[in-house]
Amino acid sequence: MNAARRCCSALLSQMSISSMEGSITRRAFSPVLSGIPTVVKRCNYPGGEKICRQPKSAGASGTMSVSPMGSNGSRLYSALAQTLNSIPLDQTDENLVEKDLIELDPEQLLRECEEVLRRRPARPHRDLIYPKDAAPSRHKLGPSIRIMQWNILAQALGEGKDGFIRCPLEALNWKERKYLILEEILTYRPDIVCLQEVDHYYDTFQPIMASLGYHGSFLAKPWSPCLDVEQNNGPDGCALFYRRSRFSLQTTIHLRLSAMMLPTNQVAIVQILNCRLTSKQLCVAVTHLKARSGWERLRSAQGADLLQSLRSITSRSVQSSGTNPLVVCGDFNAEPSEDVYRRFRSSPLGLDSAYKLLSTDGQTEPAYTTWKIRPTGESCSTLDYIWYTYNELSVDCLLAIPTEEQIGPDRLPSFHYPSDHLSLLCDISFKEAPFTIPSQEPQNF
Repeated sequence: MNAARRCCSALLSQMSISSMEGSITRRAFSPVLSGIPTVVKRCNYPGGEKICRQPKSAGASGTMSVSPMGSNGSRLYSALAQTLNSIPLDQTDENLVEKDLIELDPEQLLRECEEVLRRRPARPHRDLIYPKDAAPSRHKLGPSIRIMQWNILAQALGEGKDGFIRCPLEALNWKERKYLILEEILTYRPDIVCLQEVDHYYDTFQPIMASLGYHGSFLAKPWSPCLDVEQNNGPDGCALFYRRSRFSLQTTIHLRLSAMMLPTNQVAIVQILNCRLTSKQLCVAVTHLKARSGWERLRSAQGADLLQSLRSITSRSVQSSGTNPLVVCGDFNAEPSEDVYRRFRSSPLGLDSAYKLLSTDGQTEPAYTTWKIRPTGESCSTLDYIWYTYNELSVDCLLAIPTEEQIGPDRLPSFHYPSDHLSLLCDISFKEAPFTIPSQEPQNF
């Protein structure tokens, strides 16, 4: 076994993969850095106290206490644990010393994921589709930027609240389901990853994504429904990752969305990124709007608030050479017929939905981005979107939507797909500014 394989294998072993005579068993899973003990603590959230789980602190210093792993501890585990051990509980991941983390080989980690999941059916095969009206390469500035949008399904909600009556609880077991999520990300290697319903950010996604070369930002919902589930892993929220080799960070803005001037439970992360290859700026936002029927007006108001904030942010960060392109990803919990969709489509920001380009007329959204069966019935809806500034950005390709046959009769989530929402993915490029000849005053000879 070479060094890279030993490194990735050690990571997986610390993710509490239990082995018995060489076969992987499906026992209850503890967090990624399994040496971190947890305690139940009352956390102060707006509107009152909630019960949440968090790492046990070491005295008054507020730092995590990591249990010794004995002779089986790996260099990789030690590096990750040491970094996390130095961070106070109230400090955000923005200040994580990412340079001290051991780098993971994504190819090797992908193979390890596939090995862990070998007893599960393969994920649906999805082709990359190239729109017929994509801009010619000569009109693009630099290589494409790959963007992933995905509501990954909060673990506490999947097991404790959502009631997927056709999905066996064993399929939702975190010890394997997280590998399906990682496998999806590793398969497509996006430059920017926008996630919703993330409730295992600090113990799973942040350390792993950082070791894969990403910088992350996380913002929890003020009143997360995950906290109502016994033995939860803390509140869920939005997460935004970007590849450090491709971008540098100019600024991060965390927003709590308002409706009619009142704060709501939904949030958004906005980042201004500097592209290292083109010296262009890109504004990226991720959000998750209010769910369920009957809340259409609230979603519309939240969308209006987000759009207003984005107008202000992009106008402040515009480069001297031109406008600032924008990408907005999210689970909007809204069909294209809703008012919040029309708000985004008609916004002065010049936004359009990337996945319309999969349709023959270029004007129709996919038939679904989520398909599930709950006690209330079957739900097949288009709720997830990647919006982009169409005058400044070109969509080069998109990840196809799986067919009904690929999804299967029991719908989502399932043994072969980890979430009730499908991941969306597209490659975008900066459009090259058209060359114009400056006008000249006529000369008299």
